[in-house]
Amino acid sequence: MLYHKDGRVVESPMMAKRKKDNLRWIKETLELKDDHRWQCSPGYKVFVADRGAVRFDVPQNWFFEPDVKSFKFLDREPPDDDCRLEMSFNRLPDADWSLFPLKHTLKKILQDEKRDMIECGEIITLKRQTARIVWAEIKFIDKQDSREAFSRTCIGLGSNVQCLITFDYWADQAEQLTPVWDEVLRSLTLGLYIRDPMSGTAFPD
Repeated sequence: MLYHKDGRVVESPMMAKRKKDNLRWIKETLELKDDHRWQCSPGYKVFVADRGAVRFDVPQNWFFEPDVKSFKFLDREPPDDDCRLEMSFNRLPDADWSLFPLKHTLKKILQDEKRDMIECGEIITLKRQTARIVWAEIKFIDKQDSREAFSRTCIGLGSNVQCLITFDYWADQAEQLTPVWDEVLRSLTLGLYIRDPMSGTAFPD
């Protein structure tokens, strides 16, 4: 679900009934109510997965590409894109996940990196009221273009939802693209479920 602030519409890509390995999405556009509660930073739009399991803001003009197990956002339509933000998530059973080793899990992901890594940053921890978030950055050489690039990886855990967000972009575009990552993390919310997409009313209002 994508909320467009200027257009006053909600776009809802829904997975249609399908045979195995034949994914189809149907786009539905809904008119927002006059008193809707959707809010986002100027130049951005709100992305909501599974009625609020995961929510964050992305640049308003980015290209949206739903996949079988993830959602992708690109600065331009492929093959002309220069960066890629991708998110996947899992619903977890009711349990106390406060001791789950997020930093260790992310460290293992970085250790298993297959690309030609030349730098690895330290793991940064963010604490929210209802979620824990860790992320880190690597720098690598893209073999196809012989060009330096960055990849950022984030794991979020809260309200029995776990999400994985990655962001790949060229090193020489870091100045313009790192604010996008900052806004994604600033707006990242887990498990705030939307009752009505046309109003933005969410539990536990």
